Amino acid sequence: MGEATIDDNKLALRQSMDQTAPDGIYTVSYKACWPDGSCDEGSFQFAIDRAQSANFVDMTGQSAVTIDMKDIAFVPQNVKISKGTRVTWTNSDSVSHYVNTDSHPAHTYQLDQNSKEIKPGDSHTYTFDAPSIYPYHCSAHADTMTANILVE
Repeated sequence: MGEATIDDNKLALRQSMDQTAPDGIYTVSYKACWPDGSCDEGSFQFAIDRAQSANFVDMTGQSAVTIDMKDIAFVPQNVKISKGTRVTWTNSDSVSHYVNTDSHPAHTYQLDQNSKEIKPGDSHTYTFDAPSIYPYHCSAHADTMTANILVE
């Protein structure tokens, strides 16, 4: 839906999608052209499977929710929230953590969601204003400390 946009840092291309699109596999084809006049074409696929939302902790209808960072994990790991919900990540661990959007190490998916170092006892807050799924991870523990926010 609408025009595609390129992030200010020129690392991510964004395109809105109809929230009522049916489940299935979608293919995105693109042509990227560079200042030197050369162009590359490519494609990638993604799937929509709304049944997977049953695996998320339902926190819809709340204006604010807290996700705990403890035992090198986000608790709860996968949450479903309403548009406009304020999410606070609180570090209850004995080591520092981060809230960084995928992909690692670029962290370009939702730039404003990215945190600086969150030391033990500190927190980071972000308000989700657009329906989508927001995959994220802790950069210090990127292989194991992953989670998702599903905004309806």
